[in-house]
Amino acid sequence: MPTLRTVSRWALAALLIAAGVGHLTTLRRGFRIVVPDWATRLLRTDKDTIVVVSGVVEIALGAALVALPKERSRVGAAVAAFFVAVFPGNVHQWQTGRSAPGLDTDGRRLARLFLQPVLVAWALWATRGGGQRRVDTVTVKRGLRAT
Repeated sequence: MPTLRTVSRWALAALLIAAGVGHLTTLRRGFRIVVPDWATRLLRTDKDTIVVVSGVVEIALGAALVALPKERSRVGAAVAAFFVAVFPGNVHQWQTGRSAPGLDTDGRRLARLFLQPVLVAWALWATRGGGQRRVDTVTVKRGLRAT
């Protein structure tokens, strides 16, 4: 199971980094289209800034999944939280019928909503148990005697 989690974590990292790069380059305009107007008011900024910042966050989270193995569980929780945070934008896109790269039909936009909980579960599962050092009772007993 550890190998499957590792492969899954690396795949998630690749997905996040690719999506983040897309936010900063060729897909930037498409992502701006689906940012809800209320988000710009809430964050007191423009849609382009939201897209750029979310892209940078995706790249950072993807890199952290690979580069910070001792913080695996925390990074996984942050990735899951990020997926939850962007969900309202996905709902907005479905409600308004606005197209984005790969999401150009009502069916695809609706399916994307059901993908979000899968992404959250993936992030949590792939990072479960990371960064925690197992301590058996023999080690604990030896440590207590030494002190």
